[in-house]
Amino acid sequence: MADISELAQGLTINTLASRTGVPQATLRTWESRYNALTPHRSSGGHRRYAENDVTLIAEIVRQRAGGLAMDRAVTEARARTENGVPSIYAGLRASHPELVPSVLSKAVVSALTRSVEDEYCARAEHPVLFAAFQRDEFFRQSELRWTDLAATARSVVVFADFGRRARSTKTFTKIDLPSDSIMRREWLLVCVAPDYPACLSAWELPGQPAQPDFHRRFEVVWSIDARVVRRASQLCLALARRLEEPLDSVVRLEGQPATPSPDVTRASGLLTRALQYVDLGHPLG
Repeated sequence: MADISELAQGLTINTLASRTGVPQATLRTWESRYNALTPHRSSGGHRRYAENDVTLIAEIVRQRAGGLAMDRAVTEARARTENGVPSIYAGLRASHPELVPSVLSKAVVSALTRSVEDEYCARAEHPVLFAAFQRDEFFRQSELRWTDLAATARSVVVFADFGRRARSTKTFTKIDLPSDSIMRREWLLVCVAPDYPACLSAWELPGQPAQPDFHRRFEVVWSIDARVVRRASQLCLALARRLEEPLDSVVRLEGQPATPSPDVTRASGLLTRALQYVDLGHPLG
């Protein structure tokens, strides 16, 4: 059993190994190679794991015993143990607290999304693409552009309030968001590819009924860290399952995410700050 201080700060890897029966070395491999665990740091700087990681590891073991490859076992275990985090944005913030959100207008979020589409989605070799458009009308505004992106993609999955238009085609797997789905407030783009990984997730701030469309404000996180991108894709697959749209026959997540270089992390932070200055109309002179 964990003591009181351990419960407050999180479980050590020794405790996690003891309670799950999975050796510490295996847990470290699952964490580094498959992004199965996302520990936080204690006040002393040590890795600590959440109580629900015990359940997650047990489910991974069960899925592996059932014959699933490790990648699939992790995805399936998360889908079954997270009580279905209905928000991709919230799921990313919980899994990767190092992501720093920015509040940006729709105009700037749209420009950033277009940049990611051009620089990552269009350049990646046979990527798996996920996108959430909130409303069907927003998807239709981008449908021709996304048809072009889909031409070189392995799979394209789009979420919106499609209603009767949710019928999938050879180009897109369309998933309808029900009226009570929190995803109707979210904007999402995920490009899963070993050469050009990227993701962007935005949450529309409440209380903006009178705002013109392009002035609507969003809280945004984005990343070109392959580990974050893989997590975003896992959340998308879990969301599809909750909406009774299994994608295993359509989407294959292959390869292992690499750790980004410090230069990439610094460059991402610089661009985020630049976008904030642009959005605020900050004088540069």
